[in-house]
Amino acid sequence: MSDETEQHLDEGLLTRVRIIETQPLADRAAAYATLHDELSRRLDQAPSPVPGV
Repeated sequence: MSDETEQHLDEGLLTRVRIIETQPLADRAAAYATLHDELSRRLDQAPSPVPGV
């Protein structure tokens, strides 16, 4: 992944977190749970940097 792509993803994540933080507490909890699930799926789909892991 290029540095530019990584920076774009970081900015997108920060924007989402800022939006989530403006929401009422119950909505924030649900939004963070959704974000967690999405990031977890992405991590599971990413290739392992160590062969065989």
